[in-house]
Amino acid sequence: MNEHNIKQHFRAEEAPLIDQANDWIATAEGQYRPILTPFLNPRERFIVQTIVNRNNNVKIKMYGGWQGAEMQRVLIYPPYYEPSIDDFALQVLEVNYPAKFSELHHRQIMGTLIGEGLERSAFGDILTDGLRWQVIVTKTMAEYLRKNVDHVGRIKVKWLPVAPEAVVVPLEEWTPLVTTVSSLRLDVVVAAGFNYSRNRAKQLIEHGQVRLNWEEVNRPDYQVVVHDLISVRHGGRLRIDMTNGKTKKDKERITISIVNA
Repeated sequence: MNEHNIKQHFRAEEAPLIDQANDWIATAEGQYRPILTPFLNPRERFIVQTIVNRNNNVKIKMYGGWQGAEMQRVLIYPPYYEPSIDDFALQVLEVNYPAKFSELHHRQIMGTLIGEGLERSAFGDILTDGLRWQVIVTKTMAEYLRKNVDHVGRIKVKWLPVAPEAVVVPLEEWTPLVTTVSSLRLDVVVAAGFNYSRNRAKQLIEHGQVRLNWEEVNRPDYQVVVHDLISVRHGGRLRIDMTNGKTKKDKERITISIVNA
């Protein structure tokens, strides 16, 4: 399958990632050494894995700091190499804050990190068990945060390194749902996942209340695909796990997972 053909199977806006993946592979193959990527979301990892699987001269391993990580770094390496967890250069940081007097939220921590000028690919999952908060970052980023960032919003914080085995078990529980939809439009899938009317879903998207793979998207007709992550403000999150073909009435049969806010 040549370059043009592989791109036909993905969205036009995913072409730069395909080019980047080919560069990573070429470096790993040409220099005969492992290449470590930034944090990638599930859809991005699916694309990279698809391209790596076309090449017999490299292998792939993914890790994001804990078993169910959404954001993971990818290691592309030659067959001789034996990868280890250390290759991913990750650090779990616990947010130390006055929990008796303050309340932290996911959006505050995310906002602080983005406000520091970080791309979303620069850090991994933000985890909580309801009281404790942790962020998975690169070892380089851990050092930067500890030295330079001492507030999340108005709350004074310290970032304390913890061992990988001390990662909190997140509260989120994904609920699987098999359903049929008239199409894979974003508004149709959001309406089906959260039991909204189609009009409500459309308005939420047009008013910037919906993110797809952490990017704001305001087109209700945007076509979703497998491994997309959708978040709806005050609604929750939805993941496209599988498309299962069409029904006799030409509807799309899909498997999704949902976390309600």
